[in-house]
Amino acid sequence: MTANLEAARAVRPRPIAEIAERIGLLPSEVEPYGPYKAKVRLEALERLADRPDAPEVLVTAITPTPLGEGKTTTVIGLVQGLRRIGHRAAVTIRQPSLGPVFGIKGGGAGGGRSQIVPMEELNLHLTGDIHAIGAAHNLAAAFLDNHLHHGNELGIDLDSVSWPRVVDISDRALRHVQIGLGGPDDGVPRMTEFVITVASEVMAILALATSLTDLRERLGRIVLALRRDGSAVTTEHLGVAGAMAVLLRDAIKPNLMQTIEGDPAWIHAGPFANIAHGNSSVLADRIARKTSEIVCTEAGFGADMGAEKFFDIKCRLGGIRPAAAVIVATVRALKMHGGLGRIVAGRPLDPVLLAPNPAAVAAGCANLAKQIENVRLFGVPVVVAVNGFPTDAPEEIAVVREQAIAGGARDAIVTRHFVEGGAGAEELARAVWDAAQEGAPDFRFLYPDGAPLVEKMETIATRIYGADGVEIVPAAHEQLARITELGYGRLPVCMAKTHLSLSHDPALKGRPTGFRVPVREVYLSAGAGFVVALCGEMRRMPGLPSRPAGEAIDLDADGNVVGLF
Repeated sequence: MTANLEAARAVRPRPIAEIAERIGLLPSEVEPYGPYKAKVRLEALERLADRPDAPEVLVTAITPTPLGEGKTTTVIGLVQGLRRIGHRAAVTIRQPSLGPVFGIKGGGAGGGRSQIVPMEELNLHLTGDIHAIGAAHNLAAAFLDNHLHHGNELGIDLDSVSWPRVVDISDRALRHVQIGLGGPDDGVPRMTEFVITVASEVMAILALATSLTDLRERLGRIVLALRRDGSAVTTEHLGVAGAMAVLLRDAIKPNLMQTIEGDPAWIHAGPFANIAHGNSSVLADRIARKTSEIVCTEAGFGADMGAEKFFDIKCRLGGIRPAAAVIVATVRALKMHGGLGRIVAGRPLDPVLLAPNPAAVAAGCANLAKQIENVRLFGVPVVVAVNGFPTDAPEEIAVVREQAIAGGARDAIVTRHFVEGGAGAEELARAVWDAAQEGAPDFRFLYPDGAPLVEKMETIATRIYGADGVEIVPAAHEQLARITELGYGRLPVCMAKTHLSLSHDPALKGRPTGFRVPVREVYLSAGAGFVVALCGEMRRMPGLPSRPAGEAIDLDADGNVVGLF
């Protein structure tokens, strides 16, 4: 049994009805899925509408290594620490995708004494939301190809079809496929692709919808293709938007679970931050803010990825004003950003990263300083959380603290929540509570709605990544022109790039300079309400590694899950 699974099974979770009652939900508003998880009806949000909103704190990170720096564990530990110092706190995180669970990353429930339980239920299906999203997405694809098969009454230009199919498993063999064998029975032959379900526009819509009515309207705005005259063909034109909404009627309800110490945990939606907008749902945040004193949410990967999208997309479209942010760092990752050693997922840690080296840490803090700068560009105060390991030397911690405060952070605090749970995060909790009470009165977006799409991309690349600008290939220029002509030029931009560097190149560590970000494709997510720019070699369908994590996952003789981490 893995250490995380063993820690999770060492505690007996409280009945989910008890968690719901404690935060003020009525029995009629809670739909249990077994004893330890439930969906919460949106009627609860209507009943609680007059309650004040709790401050919301974003937890983000430095540019991560392939091992991850413990961001999910930290946000959970922070909530546990806040409760220990007397505040009713809740955590909102994304639902893990089965692709990484069985691929390279493993689970997404946190770890050690700071995780969501039952962790195997969180990591494996949960309440079926991702499957519902996949079904709704693929229903639209089936309707589209059925329309083409039956004569193409709308005059769809086959070369303009932009709607792929989805599956929530990493499967590189499906990146480019030909469908339809032609003839009277087998559909119109054409090239298409599969993307992982968490990259679906339907996932983004679920994450950004503010009500069932809003969900239905957003689904109807999805653009699937263009007619030969250049006008858009939507799901509404094909008559499939209503059926998609029916499939998502239960999925829109946020999922309620608990931390290993019994704190409320909201898990809803799961868009990746490198290929999507990387944040949990607006609805989960809204209910959490009505039922808690403070809410801590997590954005995927580094502050250049999930945090920028949290501020510029989720906050803009969801009406959220964040109060503060936490940036998670580890000494070992800062050493790597300082040019020392390599970190490879699935392999033992390079010994050079375990030996004290304050100089390498100081060099790597250039990445930390840039990520602090990135958050402060939005007018949000920053606290740095150093996710502590036993191999961290005191002189290395001192360097991180000195560099973090010099870079503009309010404080830098070592946390031991992985081993100690909430007790190991109390100092961080006090600092975050103080920052959240002061709030971010000068919160601002990076760019205005009215800026041209190219200017928005340039602004993100230069101000957030530190690039000299963007290089847009001719095909992407044409796509941008078409999107603007269709009336979508005021939408925010979701940049899809590697999470392993501030740049588009995963080999460039630290704080790289002297590069331009290549934009090779641009596509419209009209229902979600943003435009996606694919940068560099970024793909929307991951592949499995040579030794997938799923090789270790199995059932024991008693039917219990083993090998999940």
